[in-house]
Amino acid sequence: MNHPDPALLFVHAQQAAGVIAAKHRGDLVGAEALLAAFPDDPARVRGFCLLAELALSLVRAQTGQSMDDLVQELTLHMATAVLKPPPGR
Repeated sequence: MNHPDPALLFVHAQQAAGVIAAKHRGDLVGAEALLAAFPDDPARVRGFCLLAELALSLVRAQTGQSMDDLVQELTLHMATAVLKPPPGR
């Protein structure tokens, strides 16, 4: 596996954060545009992976949980979100 350029990895993680920020402010067109602006799927995956790792590290630093415990808790939240019907249904 090739190691990506750290500067590009940072740009892609920042772009991934922009996708999430746009989505949360209701700018779905902007979020889609940012997703489409990634050069390829591996860059998109690496960007979102770095963003997720950094976000989890921030939460871990605040809570004192182990990464394993934090990931387990996150998995339970994801399962709940998937099984919960969307609002208005």
